[in-house]
Amino acid sequence: MAWVYILYSKKIDKYYVGACTDLDRRLYEHNLGHSKFTSTGVPWELVYKEEWVDLVSAKQRELKIKKMKSRAYIQDLIRKWRTELSW
Repeated sequence: MAWVYILYSKKIDKYYVGACTDLDRRLYEHNLGHSKFTSTGVPWELVYKEEWVDLVSAKQRELKIKKMKSRAYIQDLIRKWRTELSW
């Protein structure tokens, strides 16, 4: 199992899109500042996630989201995901 995830930092008002196989560990690492980009935005909040069968598929989806280069697209994904969760 793998995950595509989106984090949000209120501190820098930015989103971060990633893919991994251990979502809890990865969020923990981002909040420790292990990545140069994410270290500036600590604390990060998980605002979106998708489950995938393998890391290859998850990374393909991550790249698709990143290629959109659109904050509005990311915010729409998050809004739709939250709406689905409320059912």
